[in-house]
Amino acid sequence: MSNEDPHVIVNIVGPMATNNYILYCPVTKDAIIIDPGGDPEIIIKSIGEKSLNPTKIILTHGHSDHMASAAEIMRKYNIGLAVHSDDIETMKKSVKDAPLWGLGIIEEPEVENTLAEGDKIKVGEITGAVIATPGHTKGGISLKFNGVVFVGDTLFAGSIGRTDFFGGNQETLLDSVRTKLFNLPDDTLVYCGHGPSTTIGDEKRNNPFFNSTF
Repeated sequence: MSNEDPHVIVNIVGPMATNNYILYCPVTKDAIIIDPGGDPEIIIKSIGEKSLNPTKIILTHGHSDHMASAAEIMRKYNIGLAVHSDDIETMKKSVKDAPLWGLGIIEEPEVENTLAEGDKIKVGEITGAVIATPGHTKGGISLKFNGVVFVGDTLFAGSIGRTDFFGGNQETLLDSVRTKLFNLPDDTLVYCGHGPSTTIGDEKRNNPFFNSTF
């Protein structure tokens, strides 16, 4: 593993078993927190165990189960939060609706800056890029780093994200996967918003939503 390869910690958090990811540079120990969907004490413990320096929270999309502990963690480390501009409305609605999903009262985190297709994500000596992958929500994004991609709820092992929520559209989601994610190398490790990780090649071959076309 080279210094350009990200190190990743996986935490399963919150009542909807959301995958929280902490991506960090092994050289500088700088880190970003992706989708802090609850259980802030678990996320904070993981950061402390590796003596990491969090620099930003990034949301793959604006659903409450992916940001439930964001506000608390922002205060803990005095860091900002970034999300695609098209999902700010989704965030506001999802916070309001959180009790209906059994997530309780969630504090809406303040957005420091917005992200768009092609934006660079710098984590110590590691650089990644934003891929716009709408469909699950209007402003869904994926984060591509060397050999890995964080896809939120766009793509799962053997499935895809729901599109019956506010801003969802199945054809848009399928197009995002086909034209954006499936252009990545087959051995790219896919970190999903829920459930196990997979690879781009496995999903091309085995995902029932796509395998007839590849």
